Amino acid sequence: MSYISLSLYFAAMIGIGVYGYKTASKDISDYVLGGRKVGPKVTALSAGASDMSGWMLMGLPGAMFVMGFDAILIAVGLLMGALANYILVAPRLRVFTENADNALTIPAFFSKRFKRDTGTLRLLSAAVIVVFFTLYTSAGLVAGGKLFVSAFDASYTMGVVVTLAIVVLYTLLGGFLAVSTTDFVQGCIMFVALVMVPVVAFFQFDSVEQVASSAFTSIPAFSESIRDITLITLVSSLAWGLGYFGQPHIIVRFMAIKSVKDIPTAKSFGMSWMLVTILGALATGFIGVAYVNNFGLVLSDPETIFIRFTEVLFHPLISGFLLAAVLAAIMSTISSQLLVSASSLTEDIYRAFHNKNLGNKQTVIIGRLGVAGVAIVALLLALRGDSSILSLVSNAWAGFGAAFGPLILFSLYYSRLTYAGAISGVVSGAIAVLVCIYVPLLVDGNTISDVMYELVPGFAISSITIFLVSHFTAGPSRAVESLYQQSSKLVSEQ
Repeated sequence: MSYISLSLYFAAMIGIGVYGYKTASKDISDYVLGGRKVGPKVTALSAGASDMSGWMLMGLPGAMFVMGFDAILIAVGLLMGALANYILVAPRLRVFTENADNALTIPAFFSKRFKRDTGTLRLLSAAVIVVFFTLYTSAGLVAGGKLFVSAFDASYTMGVVVTLAIVVLYTLLGGFLAVSTTDFVQGCIMFVALVMVPVVAFFQFDSVEQVASSAFTSIPAFSESIRDITLITLVSSLAWGLGYFGQPHIIVRFMAIKSVKDIPTAKSFGMSWMLVTILGALATGFIGVAYVNNFGLVLSDPETIFIRFTEVLFHPLISGFLLAAVLAAIMSTISSQLLVSASSLTEDIYRAFHNKNLGNKQTVIIGRLGVAGVAIVALLLALRGDSSILSLVSNAWAGFGAAFGPLILFSLYYSRLTYAGAISGVVSGAIAVLVCIYVPLLVDGNTISDVMYELVPGFAISSITIFLVSHFTAGPSRAVESLYQQSSKLVSEQ
């Protein structure tokens, strides 16, 4: 019965891809941004679903097992960051990108913000997107592999391959319209699942006190967690919210919305969805700890607690629907990442530097080849199968947040930003994150990321570098300043 539910889900996703192919993939603007005609509710759930991914249903509940209530701080940071993204970035990015010669990608916006079609900044930004999204996509495939192993006793490799094949098919066919529409459907499925699972699991206990006493045999009580928290832990956890400003697969949704006037509706809808789903994920993890301790549930991998609940608490037909929610979370993010990566390969590397006169049909074909190329590399990384979902996501999240987050904010709010400052910010942010992760700089041989989330120093270094380099280099030209002032005026008028 579970297989029937999943088969129907797969068929629906492919059907949406075919619909997108027939209606909105005639030129590159349609393929990568849906012609900037996406409604607010689809924008909100598309941003949310592509943001949360498999870590929402697997990584975050699993973090409750390992970290206890410290995981709540990550959730709080994410909620604050998402809200700030809607307020600070969404309206201005929608106007600025269209006014900057209709920039279709983040690297194109960075370049055209300085009245350039090509250059080091565009190529460098595209390279960062392809590298970090390949890592990010592999995290989603790891989640898909774990799902098939845990739920169907299938091989990890089969899970990875099936997950990737379905996503690649509908992304190749329908582009942004298919991805956004499937995200909306997947977001609805995730919402229902993250309400249903913790509620049903809770009613297996006699009282709230029984849940708490069972859970606190493995994790410290909330009062203990608050007492033991350090400043570094607090900052590192809340800093997850900083990453939102630099996530191309999320902020590109703001570029595609119909109008700035639709953003408040998208914000209300999106933040409500996010609050409920994050609370559901945390509750799944907390009740999962209690259930394992109280009922002796065998759990080899904490990141699969949601999947185990679907098996032991629900009829196979309902279980199939809930497993589809896990796949929905995984696929929504993978498809968004593949599309943004392909857009950068096509628009920011191939078309910008190799063949500017490439026709619309040829450009879409190159974009589809880009999707396939990134997918293959991510597949090879995922087949190693030795990484946790949360660790892979946290590294990629930090990389984008530090490399692009400060530059997005400076591009939208700082008229004195210079081209040299922008390049320096991307380079310094990306390098800082990689150094924090891989270079043992501390006296005990540990890396900085062992004691602090690498996004914190990366974001700070990138911000300081952008400001200092822009301050000490020649200011922007009159044409660049005029573009900034004109875009700012258009924002205030809408």
